[in-house]
Amino acid sequence: MFLSCGGFLNLGVGFARRMCRSYATAKTIGSSFPDYVKVVEVGARDGLQNEKEIVPTKTKIELINQLAGSGLPVVEATSFVSPKWVPSERRRAGDDHTEVLKGIEKQKGVSYPVLVPNMKGFKEAVAAGAKEIAVFGAASETFTQKNINCSIEESIKKFYDVIEAAKANDIKVRGYVSCVVGCPYEGAVSPDVVAKVASMLYQAGCYEVSLGDTIGVGTPGTVRPMLQAVLREVPASALAVHCHDTYGQALANILTALAMGVAVVDSSVAGLGGCPYARGATGNVATEDVLYMLHGMGIPTSRNERALKLKEEGNVSFKRGQYADAVESYTQALKTCPLSSSAVRSILYLNRVVTWLKLGESKLAILKDCSKAIELNPSYLKAILTRAWLNKEMGNLDEALKGLQACSGAGS
Repeated sequence: MFLSCGGFLNLGVGFARRMCRSYATAKTIGSSFPDYVKVVEVGARDGLQNEKEIVPTKTKIELINQLAGSGLPVVEATSFVSPKWVPSERRRAGDDHTEVLKGIEKQKGVSYPVLVPNMKGFKEAVAAGAKEIAVFGAASETFTQKNINCSIEESIKKFYDVIEAAKANDIKVRGYVSCVVGCPYEGAVSPDVVAKVASMLYQAGCYEVSLGDTIGVGTPGTVRPMLQAVLREVPASALAVHCHDTYGQALANILTALAMGVAVVDSSVAGLGGCPYARGATGNVATEDVLYMLHGMGIPTSRNERALKLKEEGNVSFKRGQYADAVESYTQALKTCPLSSSAVRSILYLNRVVTWLKLGESKLAILKDCSKAIELNPSYLKAILTRAWLNKEMGNLDEALKGLQACSGAGS
């Protein structure tokens, strides 16, 4: 049985507790953190690729469904690579990536990116229904030569056609950079090289670039200068960190990245995985530890959670009579809240209506928000009554009467 998001928080959290305590120390030295962090779950793909036993397709699908159902916004589903590259991606005599992607229950508001190594893999992914893909490079020449027999620059340029094809098909592209701190063959990696590779992927069209400490040798002292170099080329809003916990430094490195403005974190359920080509890469940072740390810091990890937090901030401002601040909070909450969360969005629209009335805004503009609230929740009694009152105030008596008649069928 796989674990829900709540179940994550009860496992392996000793180090996470210590990191949460370090949060207070970080705040005292002036660090700031994102008000929302997106967690990218990579266990079903990156995690399982290192397993010695072949994981049944049905089990993979169940894992992905449960991870998505736990509230995680992104669950990397599979990779469209040759079975000879990563043996555990093989099911009996054939590949199961298509079966996995087609078999999962796609949930609203959840992304399911897949890794593709070339145009052939991209075409297979599109045929299987992929809406987002990931491409990869490395910041080590030796690592790149040993694994794909070409230079760093050549490896990135091989993906240009894939990225262009993805754009033409309205498919988002995420980029990975391996060995951003250390290489199993070369040792320490230059931050400037990492910045160059990340920039190439970003300029080519990757909306997000994930920086991977592939063998887990990074510390805050080495991650910070690496990020400083990358941030000169790529905005923080387009970066993610992908930390391995080989030496127990993953959460410390993530905290460092958060303090520098990075708001996307890759992690793997139960710390599954590593890199099949990198000696000493014992595992990804555990999703349960990342969630425990972020929640302990009061940082939301889902868009809906962030929207609810903004809603509460708006309510506090309203009670204090700070109506302009309340409107701003409700507006930001609407921008953040998933479109699938109709009930929450309906409440946010009506809250903004009531606040705008306090500010004396145009009743016609307010009426539009009221109508949106009712459209999202046709039985929302408060919204129906408010719209009827607005129509009466504007002289639309027939519409006001219709609204009052509609109240008889409304239930909340």
